[in-house]
Amino acid sequence: MTSRLHATVDGPPDAPVLVLGSSLGTTGAMWAPQLAGLAARYRVIRYDHLGHGRSAVPPGPYGIDLLGREVLSLLDDLDAPRVHYAGLSLGGMVGMWLAAHAPDRVDRLALLCTSASLGPAEGWRQRAATVRAAGLEAIADAVVARWFTPAFAESRPRLVAEHQARLTATPAAGYAGCCEAIAAMDLRADLAKVPSPTLVIAGADDPATPVEHAARIVERIPAARLAVINHAAHLANVEQPEQVGKLLLEHFEEETL
Repeated sequence: MTSRLHATVDGPPDAPVLVLGSSLGTTGAMWAPQLAGLAARYRVIRYDHLGHGRSAVPPGPYGIDLLGREVLSLLDDLDAPRVHYAGLSLGGMVGMWLAAHAPDRVDRLALLCTSASLGPAEGWRQRAATVRAAGLEAIADAVVARWFTPAFAESRPRLVAEHQARLTATPAAGYAGCCEAIAAMDLRADLAKVPSPTLVIAGADDPATPVEHAARIVERIPAARLAVINHAAHLANVEQPEQVGKLLLEHFEEETL
């Protein structure tokens, strides 16, 4: 099956492959702060989730398994049988599903600002209904307020505005479908099946997926460790780009030490 996902590929064509999965309401452009450092050593694949960016927008609801199968199809299309994977928020949820259900495809795994179960489900279904009825503008201010700490938002208003514009450009049907995927998601029982060496990164000031969610993931994945980044909310890779880039490079390069 040909994947319905849009992706951009950077870095040496013969290098190990690193896939980057982004947050709900963003695209692969979210990883721009880390791209130069990662693409110097890896063939970096940044994809847009189903219903996001330039990917297809089928009618919802979606499921995490559907989002994961689309990534597997993309990897088949790109002749990438085994990859490293890093995902933030929704990207991390997809990463957990991939590592548990297609462990032969994922080498090392990094999970950023994410959760294996993020209730209450009704809240996500209500958000989906709001977006379908009134568009992304109806929730954009509240969502972006959780992406960044107040201090960062005050000091970098132009950057915050750019991310809000990308959020509101997301197709309403795609965003709502992914909200419904999160509502139905419970990956906790799958985590014990993840064989990949896993780095779990949490933002110390993340109100969307607090540090406790990261700690629960670490408890359940056999080969996992936790790193907490201070002065970072949900989009930790944007707010603390150097720290996140350093942690990712160290983690994915451990196999060569």
